[in-house]
Amino acid sequence: MAKNKKNRGNREFKSDVFSMLMEDKSYALEVFNVLNQSEYTDPEEIVIIKSDHGISLSIRNDASFMIDGNVSYYEHQSTYSINMPLRCLIYYANDIEKYVDFNEKDLYGTREIALPTPHFVVFYNGIGKRPEIETMKLSTSFCHETENPELEVICTAYNINPEYNKELKEKSRVLYGYTIFVEKVRRYATTREKLEEAIKRAIDECIEENILKEFFLKRRKEVEKMKRIDCRFETREKLIKRDAYEDGFENGVKSELINTEREKKRADIEKVRADAAEQENEKLKKIIKENNIKID
Repeated sequence: MAKNKKNRGNREFKSDVFSMLMEDKSYALEVFNVLNQSEYTDPEEIVIIKSDHGISLSIRNDASFMIDGNVSYYEHQSTYSINMPLRCLIYYANDIEKYVDFNEKDLYGTREIALPTPHFVVFYNGIGKRPEIETMKLSTSFCHETENPELEVICTAYNINPEYNKELKEKSRVLYGYTIFVEKVRRYATTREKLEEAIKRAIDECIEENILKEFFLKRRKEVEKMKRIDCRFETREKLIKRDAYEDGFENGVKSELINTEREKKRADIEKVRADAAEQENEKLKKIIKENNIKID
């Protein structure tokens, strides 16, 4: 992988197509209405949240906004992330802290502080097989299982690949158009060197076919400059290899523990989680170092 300054610059907190789309209040409102079966009509009710949570390149949501006491966090992914509920918790906690400070709320007062109702959504468009809709919960990652967790975060993931959630995309020109665009880029970008040309060709076809035409006419230059599309083409091979390794590792652990006693199994699983977390941390450090990624 070439490591020139131009590519590094485009990799650092660079908005992608989905983020750009959600910066348009009318597009954000449309997606919100479709997902929540609501009928809001005024895009100006949308308040876009500029999300730079200062965590790292890989822990940053693509879009967040508020409307009528609701706060939505949207993210698109081409690599399945089981830790989305944890990431969502971080997003919300950081924003709520700012919300409380900005509105000068008294955490120690006698009045209850009204908080925006959170909605956490992932739009999955990766090449790996995933269900049409799946629910991820923070509580599944707790070291000790409990029937009634005292803290919970629920994240809903929608598979928006062409063969999935067709009804959802029929109701949303934004999700439909985004899916079509990504598929066109995938089809034409057979190599990294062809990515730039693939993006230009996909934009031309989308404009000709009236797919997000206004968006591409307005922001074409920004989209063409992107060096990462569909959740980082440049690191896909590395991520796929990492995920394949982790899947095999976890399957091996499950097989090894299948006949153990309940308490021993729980202890072993906790150890595996700790070891896996340490390994993952080392891998992320290596990726950050290799790609010269800056973390503020």
